[in-house]
Amino acid sequence: MSQTSSALRPGGTVIVTGGAGFIGCAISPALVENFDRVVVVDNLHPQIHSSGSRPAELAAGAELVVADITLPETWDKVLQDVEPDVVIHLAAETGTGQSLEESTRHAHVNVVGTTQLLDGLNRSGRLPRRIVLSSSRAVYGEGAWRRQDGSLFHPGQRTSETLDLAQWDFPDAEPTAMKASETFPAPASVYGATKLAQENILQTWANAYGVETAILRLQNVYGPGQSLINPYTGIMSLFCRMAKSGKSIPLYEDGNVRRDFILIDDIASAIVAAAVSADVSKEPLDIGSGEFQTIGTAARLIAEHYGAPEPHVSGQYRQGDVRHAWADIEAAQRVLGWTPKVHLAEGIERLATWIDEQPDVQPA
Repeated sequence: MSQTSSALRPGGTVIVTGGAGFIGCAISPALVENFDRVVVVDNLHPQIHSSGSRPAELAAGAELVVADITLPETWDKVLQDVEPDVVIHLAAETGTGQSLEESTRHAHVNVVGTTQLLDGLNRSGRLPRRIVLSSSRAVYGEGAWRRQDGSLFHPGQRTSETLDLAQWDFPDAEPTAMKASETFPAPASVYGATKLAQENILQTWANAYGVETAILRLQNVYGPGQSLINPYTGIMSLFCRMAKSGKSIPLYEDGNVRRDFILIDDIASAIVAAAVSADVSKEPLDIGSGEFQTIGTAARLIAEHYGAPEPHVSGQYRQGDVRHAWADIEAAQRVLGWTPKVHLAEGIERLATWIDEQPDVQPA
C-alpha cells in the first residue's frame, strides 16, 4: 500500500547524513541535478576516510559540513542555515561482526544519531517533507523459511552449537526471499538490531508530525568507490584484493551461502527515486538485484578475472552472519518505478577494473 503525496516540487533542499561515504558520493551527482541545494553532513571517520579530506567522488555542487551527527550542536548549527525539503539518512556504523565487539559505538551512532537528527529538526521547527532512510536486510536476521508442507516459519538466529557441527541450513526447509510485507524482522546481529531501532524510531516520529518516510532495506551493496581500507567493508572488494594478490579466496561455511549482490549504481538510483518520487510506501521497500547468487559463484567470477587459484571452502563461520539473504523487489519496482539493471558478472568486472586502477591497493 502506498502513502500518496503530490509530486515533490522541482528543486528545494536536501540534507544527506553520512553523505561523503560510498553511497553518499554515488548519489551526489543526481541530487545536485534534482535539488537546488545539497548539504552533506559527515564526520569523515578515519575508518572510511584515511586522509580526512573531502572525497573527490563527492559532487562539486554538494556542500560538505564536517560534523558529528550524534551531537545536538551539529543540528542546531546546520538547521540554523538549512531548511530541508528532504533528508536522506545514510550515516551509520555498518560492520556486522564489528557490532558484536563495539556495540556501544554502533548503538550510539545508529540510534542516538537518528534521535539527535529528529530532535534537531524539532527544535528548529524545520520539518522536512520526507525522510529517506537507508536501512538493511540485516533487520530480518535469518528471515522466513518454508517447510515441506508449504508453511512458513521464522527459525531465528543459528546457534554456535549447530554451527560447530556444520549444520548450516535448517532441516527440511527452504529459505525464501525477504519481503517487508511477509518477513518478520528478527535481527541476528547488534548492527541489525540498531537498524531496526532506526526504522521504528523514525516511523513513530514521522507519523506524529506528518512527515513522509521512505525506508529502504538494502541488500549487499558493492562496486567502484567502495572503501579499500575499511576492514569491515563488503566481501566483494575483499575478495578482489585477495585474488589480485594471487590468493585462493576462502569460502565460509560450505560456500553455498546465498546473497543478493547489488551494484552501487542500482542502489543509487533507488535512493534518488525514493527522494524525488511522487509516492512513497508506508511499508519498508526491499532493494536488491532481484536474484540471489552463492558466495562461491561470486568468488569464482572474481578468481577468474584475476587468474587466481580456485576458491576453497574453509568451513569457518562468523557469528551474526545469516545463512541466506535476498530480496523480493516487486514493491520497490511498483512504488518507485525503479528496477536494477546490472547483473553480477558485469558488476564484478566494473569493480575489479576500478580496483586495478587504484594506486597502492593493499593485499587483503
